[in-house]
Amino acid sequence: MFNIIVVLPKPEDAKGIRNLLVKNGFHVDSVCTTGSQALSRMDDLNDGLVICSYRMSDMMYHELHACLPKGFEMLLLASANVLQECDLRNIMSLAMPLKVHDLINTVDMMGQAIERRKRRERQRPRARSAQEEELIKEAKALLMNRNHMTEEEAHRYLQKCSMDSGTNLVEEAQMVLAMMRT
Repeated sequence: MFNIIVVLPKPEDAKGIRNLLVKNGFHVDSVCTTGSQALSRMDDLNDGLVICSYRMSDMMYHELHACLPKGFEMLLLASANVLQECDLRNIMSLAMPLKVHDLINTVDMMGQAIERRKRRERQRPRARSAQEEELIKEAKALLMNRNHMTEEEAHRYLQKCSMDSGTNLVEEAQMVLAMMRT
C-alpha cells in the first residue's frame, strides 16, 4: 500500500477528494490545506503520492514539487488552461473538472509505479563497505597464492561456494580466510 496526501486550499474540496479515493479502496494518510502542512506530514512517510492544486495558500505547485522528499510523486489538479502554462516535467496532471474514473485510474497507475519502484529498491543488493571489500580482496589473494588461481578464478570460486552454501560473498570470504589461516 502506498501513502496518499491530498493538498487543496479549500478543506471541503480536499475532503471530497479524500472521500472519493477512500470509497474506491485507497487509503488517504492526510488531508492538508497548505504545502507546508503536507511537507510536515511527508517527514513521517517514506514515499507516496501528493495530490495537489496549482496554488495553495503558502506556495505554488512547483515549489512543493521542488521540496518533495525522495520517493514522492505529484499529481497536479488544475484547469486545462492552467495546465498548458505549467512545467509538467516529472509531474502527472489531470484537468479540472475531474472525471471520477480518470482520477481513480491515474491514482491507481501512479500507485502501481510507486510499488514497483519500492520492490526494485528492496531487491537491489546493498553496497559493500570498504571493510567487506577488503575481506573479499584478502580471500582472493590467499586463494591466488595458495592455489595458483587468477583473480577471476578466485572470485568465481568464492561466488560458487557462496551460492552452494547459501551465504553471501562476504561470509564466504570470511570462512575461506578462517580455514586457510589455520
